[in-house]
Amino acid sequence: HVNLEEWGGGSVQAGGSLTLSCEASGDSHDTRCMAWFRQRASDVGREKVGSMYRNEERDTDIDSSVKGRFIFSRDNDILTLQMNSLQIEDTAMYYCAAEWSCYYQAEYYRNWGEGTQVTVFS
Repeated sequence: HVNLEEWGGGSVQAGGSLTLSCEASGDSHDTRCMAWFRQRASDVGREKVGSMYRNEERDTDIDSSVKGRFIFSRDNDILTLQMNSLQIEDTAMYYCAAEWSCYYQAEYYRNWGEGTQVTVFS
């Protein structure tokens, strides 16, 4: 069993920054990969923002819309997402996920946090 606790969401003016963090506890086998997904109000499903494997410095599957603005980092089982130059289009519920492998699609992840809201206003 894996528990994922997220924090750091909130409201920020466009151009500003927010940092999201997610801490995993439980079966370390299933937290080898940690990822952030997001779901906008108009979305049907969850979009992958990016992910990281434990003990690797390279992030994976960074969405093109956030490249150069969002920075992933991981310290053991805490995944941090530094979001800079936020845009109104980044407004979404952000979810932390964990799994053995960094799959691209949300449906392959068995472990999810409850989500944290990010709202960017003009």
